[in-house]
Amino acid sequence: MHVFHLSSAEETHALGHALGRVARAGVVVALHGELGAGKTTFSQGVGHGLGVKKPIVSPTFILMTEYDDGRLPMLHADAYRLDAHEVPDMGLDEALEVWAGVALVEWASRVSEHLPAEYLSIHFRHTGAGRTAEVHAKGDLHSAVMTDWTQQYGV
Repeated sequence: MHVFHLSSAEETHALGHALGRVARAGVVVALHGELGAGKTTFSQGVGHGLGVKKPIVSPTFILMTEYDDGRLPMLHADAYRLDAHEVPDMGLDEALEVWAGVALVEWASRVSEHLPAEYLSIHFRHTGAGRTAEVHAKGDLHSAVMTDWTQQYGV
């Protein structure tokens, strides 16, 4: 586990950017946190770190957006408006199993039983001086990426 202390949206974006620079194919990121905690800002940073040129917006109403113009393709999903029983119909669990790039799932706790066995889990929390991002890595790939990520971010 690692805890990042972030004092601004720019730092949240930079943390995501650092992950995007070191991410490997097959990385799944489960994002947790209340409204306004930084999930989308972080996701935008990941996309920019991957070299995505298209604007990255919250997929709340679209549910899943694919970006294929970066170093690796990025899938950005948002489960805020989903109930767990709706996930099979939208294909999120299948997409996460075969996605050839990086997949980010906002509001992942709403669909936790559909996440793969191995992933990065990031819990964003507001603090008095900004926010924290508490990261847990499950599995060898994600543990290796977390090591590279903390080095890239300069921790």
